[in-house]
Amino acid sequence: MNTMRTDATATRPRTTADARETARRFLEALQQPAVAAGTAENALLVVSELVANALRHGGGTYTLRLIAHPDLIEVAVDNPSPQVPHMRTPDLTGATGGFGWRIVNHLTRTTTVIHRPSGGKTVSAFLAR
Repeated sequence: MNTMRTDATATRPRTTADARETARRFLEALQQPAVAAGTAENALLVVSELVANALRHGGGTYTLRLIAHPDLIEVAVDNPSPQVPHMRTPDLTGATGGFGWRIVNHLTRTTTVIHRPSGGKTVSAFLAR
């Protein structure tokens, strides 16, 4: 993987909707190559799921980082929780969720979870550009 960054942004949007809007603007601004519509839609869904999980399980404090690599889009969310995301059996009644991590892994090329020495973790998802 080429890790040269062509564009990056780090923000702390207050809500999932704010995070999606930040990501939408980031993706629209990318050129050479531009992001395909389907990739952009998938990236927005990944942002929504990772931010929602950070808000729900990370105490509401998180940082969203969006990085454009030459052939990948990286969505990274830092939060103070040491709890690693894991697959759960989805709750089909809608009461407790269980779909998010499964969706993220389905839409992305790969995901990583890195524990930070200062505490918490970074969850990164990489989508083909």
